[in-house]
Amino acid sequence: MDMINRLKGKVVVSVQAMPSEPLYLEKCMVAMMKSVIKGGAGALRVAGARDVKNAKHLFDVPVIGLTKPDVIPANWQEIVYITPTINEVIELVQAGADIIAFDGTMRERPNGEKLENIIKYIKIHKRISMADISTLEEGQNAEKLGANILSTTLSGYTQFSQNRGDGPDFELLKQLVENTNLPVVLEGRIWEPEQVDKAFELGAHCVVIGSAITRPQLITKRFVQR
Repeated sequence: MDMINRLKGKVVVSVQAMPSEPLYLEKCMVAMMKSVIKGGAGALRVAGARDVKNAKHLFDVPVIGLTKPDVIPANWQEIVYITPTINEVIELVQAGADIIAFDGTMRERPNGEKLENIIKYIKIHKRISMADISTLEEGQNAEKLGANILSTTLSGYTQFSQNRGDGPDFELLKQLVENTNLPVVLEGRIWEPEQVDKAFELGAHCVVIGSAITRPQLITKRFVQR
């Protein structure tokens, strides 16, 4: 699992934008990737085949790929929308993603697909599976089904994990580190360098930062609406 070892102790940057946002343009996403790599990002987390292909072509770092719908549904807290089916996994495998991230919760998936089949398919194609979860129970279930990495990505963003506060879910990180045998990634609501330090102190394998680096509209809001 050399790819997993390459993530250890690294800051991973999530370079993503929705199609409705100005930065979604291909040249903008490429420029953002180049910028964060120049700044020291140890890996990239990107959405969709286009950005996975560009990341793999341009950089020698691990690339975490996922898919999202062009428009996030209004009931997003209740549904699976991150790499929900094998069709999306195929898209990411063909694009060259080293690690495939997916909703690792125990909720019903589209078309009756099963989480265990998503994980098996990723393994068959010799990719690393990253289960985005929101609770300890979900993490333990994903480990049992064969996932390679757990990430706190969905903490606070499912109906099972509401009211987790404005900052990172350090408690979930701690629970996963203590109660599973998988590398655990801290992702979600990270805004300060000190939070990265704390994550590593608690045993995080790596840390994924998105909005605080790559979403200027959200960064601006923090100053305007303080």
